Amino acid sequence: MKKPMRKKRRYRPGVRAIMEIRKYQKSSNLLIRKLPFIRLVREITAELTGIFYYWASQALLALQEAAESYLVNLFEDSYLCSLHAKRVTLMQADIRLARRIRGRAQL
Repeated sequence: MKKPMRKKRRYRPGVRAIMEIRKYQKSSNLLIRKLPFIRLVREITAELTGIFYYWASQALLALQEAAESYLVNLFEDSYLCSLHAKRVTLMQADIRLARRIRGRAQL
C-alpha cells in the first residue's frame, strides 16, 4: 500500500522572495564574492583617477559591507513596489520608484 503523498505548501506570490531577502538580511555573510568586488573597486578607482591606489583590506571589507547593505535594502523596497503593482517580477521601474521614494538623501 502506497503512502499518501503530502501536498506541497504553496505560498502566495512574492512571499518566498521576501522570506529569502529576510534570510540574507539576518545573516552576516557577504553575498558578493570578495575578489571580484576588490577587482571592481580597483578598476573603478584607477579609471576615475588614472592612478593605481593600494587599498587596506579592512577598507575594502567595509566598502563591500556598505555596498551590500545598500543593495539589499534597495532590492527589498523595489520588490515591495512590484508586489504593490500585483506583479511578482522585479522590473527596472520598481527600482527607480524605490530610489525616488527614498529621496535624494539616500542616493
